[in-house]
Amino acid sequence: MRSIFSLIFVSFILLSACSPVKEAVENSTSVDLPDFGIAPELTNTVWVNTPSPLRLADLQGKVVIIEMWTFGCINCRTVIPYLIDWHEKYASEGLVIIGNHFPEFDHESVLSNLEQAVQDLKIPYAVAEDNLGATWKAYNTHYWPSLYLIDKNGHIRYMHIGEGKYQETEDAIVSLLNEKEN
Repeated sequence: MRSIFSLIFVSFILLSACSPVKEAVENSTSVDLPDFGIAPELTNTVWVNTPSPLRLADLQGKVVIIEMWTFGCINCRTVIPYLIDWHEKYASEGLVIIGNHFPEFDHESVLSNLEQAVQDLKIPYAVAEDNLGATWKAYNTHYWPSLYLIDKNGHIRYMHIGEGKYQETEDAIVSLLNEKEN
């Protein structure tokens, strides 16, 4: 009798896990995102891949990703191809990606090493050097990589720590790109 109930329970779990309703929700790009408040302004003075420092105040009307990373972190390197892909897909629609480089080790704080890493990793988007951790601290970051998604009005609407959740993150990007600016 117990094995029949176990079989029924397992069958129920498998059927509900494969239901079309769940699949439809997972493939949806309309995402209800919370508002975590106004994003701290960027104060970085040294930048790579951009002729002048970027400021969030100048990016109003754009959706911005700030990715906290360091080039020696393997987890950060795993995320970079997704960021490059999103840059290629959505920059023309108003997405701006900023890599905020906060070094973990001394050799990562050398600008020429950062520039070489950006070149080697073929990063096409702007990278801010954050050797003193001003931006890292302003966002209360504790882990590499950490991603912050900022809406067209300058509010943090999505955060993710570590690797993974790439589809969830892309859905959030698309949702914010489709939102109207206030």
